[in-house]
Amino acid sequence: QVQLVESGGGLVQPGGSLRLSCAASGSTFSIYTMGWYRQAPGKQRELVATRSSGGNTNYADSVKGRFTISTDNAKNAVYLQMNSLKPEDTAVYYCNYRDVVRGVRGVYWGQGTQVTVSS
Repeated sequence: QVQLVESGGGLVQPGGSLRLSCAASGSTFSIYTMGWYRQAPGKQRELVATRSSGGNTNYADSVKGRFTISTDNAKNAVYLQMNSLKPEDTAVYYCNYRDVVRGVRGVYWGQGTQVTVSS
């Protein structure tokens, strides 16, 4: 029922910045958590950052101080500002939406956007 579309990925040099965007549609957006996960080749998908509808945020230790997650309820969007990028940040980044009320039936993923950090 929820459609997520990511954008903003690309190729950037180490130390550079990217801003990822995720537009959501098809939900009432009551009590929820939105966030970003990433998956590198041969590795499991891992949490990057999440933000709840109540404003609570959670970051992976590897990105604290460099990445910032934000939401815009009016636009039904979530963003990830990525600064001081490192080669190890290279991965496919996925937008995630979790409807707390619907539980397991309310988990949705975007198609992913590639982020490559290389000189």
